[in-house]
Amino acid sequence: MRRLPQQLYTAEQVRQLDRLAIGGVADHPGIDGFELMGRAADAAFSRLLQSYPQLDQDAGMQVFCGAGNNGGDGYLIAALASERRISVSVTALKHPDELTGDARKAFEYCSSKGIRIALWCDESAVTGEILVDAMLGTGLSGEVRGDYRRAIEALNHSGKPVVAVDIPSGLCADTGAVLGAAVQAELTVTFIGTKQGLLTGDGPQLCGTLHFTDLDVPAVVYNRLKPSSIRLDKSALKELMAPRKRTAHKGDYGHVLIIGGNHGMPGAVIMAAEAAISCGAGKVTVATRPEHLPALAIRRPEVMAVGVGSRVDLQSLLHDKTVIVAGPGIGTDSWAYDLVDEALNADVPVVLDADALNLLSEHSQLRRARKFPMMLTPHPGEAARLLKTDTGSVQKDRFAAVASLSATYNACVVLKGAGSLIQYEQQTSLCSAGNPGMAVAGMGDVLSGVIGALLAQNLPVYDAARLGVWLHASGADTLAWQQGETGLLATDTIPFIRQQLNELTGQAVKNRGSIVADDAQSYARKSDAETCT
Repeated sequence: MRRLPQQLYTAEQVRQLDRLAIGGVADHPGIDGFELMGRAADAAFSRLLQSYPQLDQDAGMQVFCGAGNNGGDGYLIAALASERRISVSVTALKHPDELTGDARKAFEYCSSKGIRIALWCDESAVTGEILVDAMLGTGLSGEVRGDYRRAIEALNHSGKPVVAVDIPSGLCADTGAVLGAAVQAELTVTFIGTKQGLLTGDGPQLCGTLHFTDLDVPAVVYNRLKPSSIRLDKSALKELMAPRKRTAHKGDYGHVLIIGGNHGMPGAVIMAAEAAISCGAGKVTVATRPEHLPALAIRRPEVMAVGVGSRVDLQSLLHDKTVIVAGPGIGTDSWAYDLVDEALNADVPVVLDADALNLLSEHSQLRRARKFPMMLTPHPGEAARLLKTDTGSVQKDRFAAVASLSATYNACVVLKGAGSLIQYEQQTSLCSAGNPGMAVAGMGDVLSGVIGALLAQNLPVYDAARLGVWLHASGADTLAWQQGETGLLATDTIPFIRQQLNELTGQAVKNRGSIVADDAQSYARKSDAETCT
């Protein structure tokens, strides 16, 4: 079993790859379009049989076919089922007389097998035990309407497992947003290029288990096209961190200053500090309200803590720090404003999270030119405030939102959520690791501490963001694999994040009976997810 490719593409880019594969490149002759369609149908049908072996007994299959190549794939899948003597029927959303090219050939081949093909109408019923969605593919641009919308709703209300061919109908391949209505698939088999929308926004929920096949398209085809974004992958991230020298001392690994913890909110800075010290920072100091010092000393005595009542108190702490993390539990009052203002004036990299982002969105005077990198780590709501828009608009196109944030604030930006995105200087990465158990208070505070620690160890800002996001998500996956998603605590992830970091550098202690999960095989629910054939 292999992981999904790192390269992610838009729908138009995948169409370009398709055209290059058919037209031929360099010394590689083109692949006949109908042959390529046959390969797609065979790959999807093979995966379908593996996932639903009951089809070989008495379970029937119903294929919903639209127009274009996606519909053609569906007709050929139905033909393959018939050849195995599986009970199969086709419901056509597009009249076969309107089909052209390879899709028309696929329909004719399917029809020659004697398969019952019925046009969709308001009286159409969902009768199959296994349903195949081959209706819309990647060509959809506007919202789903008419018969297609009614068919999608019928599939979703059927209670039967749905297999999506290439992409769930109604899901935007570029953004991961639902275009009016979308199929909820249990399994998705995608071809040639992994569409970036499958892995962010609503994509991970709607795809179910995701599988990829390149249909034996030669590598030279992919070399002709730069991907739109890159999926974070353990094998590539391993190169970012070197093993520690035997002569190492704490001064080699930086000094992180974490600023936050307003009245009644000590937990956020404690979690960020614990994550930072656990992920390799040489020293960690917390600047917080004086009343929180005892709690910090009791919870994590390895962390230094200083009570600050004003910006003057903070200024004396800035001179020897390597990186600043500002925002965990900081609030939005004048105390918080003054501390964030001082942090942004410091000549070191700064990570802004939580209410520090809200202060930045509310006070334009905080936006100043900086010689050192700045990183923003918003969730969609904070991103919306920074962009002066609403959360729905951010989620409608997460790629556009993260690019706009990076350009507007001249910063490296981590847009958190399902399929977190990282953007910096025209580079975009996507993290496909992570699980719903991470939807709990404190996760963002832990992430900010992890990233701060990596920056303190001299990683470039984009690399620190990419590695930090992946460590955070994959550590949470390992924990969920062992204990389940519900009730997962932010602080419980810290030992697993540390474990993942040491695995990357080859410094993990072996044979302790622990399980380190890969981002594509991290726990039971995802053990067969995100594969390619």
